[in-house]
Amino acid sequence: MPSGDDTFECEACGAVVAFEDARRTETMGDLDPTKWQTLCCPHCGNRLKTVFVGDE
Repeated sequence: MPSGDDTFECEACGAVVAFEDARRTETMGDLDPTKWQTLCCPHCGNRLKTVFVGDE
């Protein structure tokens, strides 16, 4: 799982978003939502990254 120091740049609006500020949504497709989350920009809603959050 990414640490709180990670940041993501939104390709849609250019905002730099800290991991802890990103909105978490369920993943699309067949990914297990207990192990994967999609991080979205809190400014425009664009998908930033899908990250593994389950136990390794």
